[in-house]
Amino acid sequence: MSSLAQIEDFTQLFINDTPLIDTRAPVEFIQGAFPHTQNLPLMSNEQRKLVGTCHKNKGQEEAIKLGHELIQGEVKKTRIKTWLEFIKSNPDGALYCFRSGLRSQITQRWIFKASGIEYPRIKGGFKALRRFLIDESSRIMNTTTPIVIGGQTGCGKTLFLNKIKAKIDLEGLANHRGSAFGNTTTSQPSQVNFENELAIELIKKQHYTHLIFEDESSNVGTVNIPTCIKDKTAQADLVLLQASTQERIIVSMDAYVINMHQDFIDQDVINGFNNFTNYWLGSLQKIQKRLGLERYKVMHKMIISALSQYQTKHQFDGFYPVIESLLIDYYDPMYDYQIKKTHKRIVFKGNAGEVLEYLNTRLIS
Repeated sequence: MSSLAQIEDFTQLFINDTPLIDTRAPVEFIQGAFPHTQNLPLMSNEQRKLVGTCHKNKGQEEAIKLGHELIQGEVKKTRIKTWLEFIKSNPDGALYCFRSGLRSQITQRWIFKASGIEYPRIKGGFKALRRFLIDESSRIMNTTTPIVIGGQTGCGKTLFLNKIKAKIDLEGLANHRGSAFGNTTTSQPSQVNFENELAIELIKKQHYTHLIFEDESSNVGTVNIPTCIKDKTAQADLVLLQASTQERIIVSMDAYVINMHQDFIDQDVINGFNNFTNYWLGSLQKIQKRLGLERYKVMHKMIISALSQYQTKHQFDGFYPVIESLLIDYYDPMYDYQIKKTHKRIVFKGNAGEVLEYLNTRLIS
């Protein structure tokens, strides 16, 4: 059973976006997995729980016996059929369980007996892959030179980063724009999934001598930036992207109003506007303490008016004063305070074209 093929080259596994079968139970899968992975479990959550309890009380031999009793006949045939359908679509893939133990070995053996296909399993399973990614993140951050792009809210840092290949898009990986209004219409990844995808991006881009990061705090929404990245970028050269107030208002209107509203509508035509309304009022609620009660009441009234104007005229013009006030009265003072603490790291300031030219002189490609 253990003599069938195993994969040990984890680097190529991730560089090639190898399709993977995760044979763990669904409850394990949702806590963390890898990109290009499908959960096709050997055991359901309940079956896993029963086998685990049996192992604890009666030992491994009885647990294995129970497992085979639970997965036989039509249940077993269905499992094998599902795996073979995946393999037909992904002949160059692989499978894993938690430690490359009995679950992946049994799956591999059943596949081989049913089809003659020696579908490889990951040596060490999920645990080994996870350890590899954590170690690679630290190693790569120790061998690359990060450059951090900062700038006032709305200056277009994300749009600018999209033009650069040698970048690690933390906000994109976190599915969050990194502020109180940073939620998107879909949920953020789990901490484990965020770290896994981040590590894979580092592996794929480790050939660059410099990597560009956006200036972030220690977390992006609900996920935390790994220490190896946070510590290194906190010491890195800081390049400030500059834009006029009007340019920043336009960028922010696109991101937080026009595009956000369209995303909500695309997701749910019937409830899209209500969800957009809840997004704005909920985001404002997050900064109530910082605004103070009086400023919060004023801003709340402005947002209600802007939303009402859209409902009656289908125009978002009412959001322009909202955006302008948030940028100038709320975000800019916080930015000015933070930038004073990092001014010694600033090596260049300029608009998008000037910053791009500067980065090119730093051998960024």
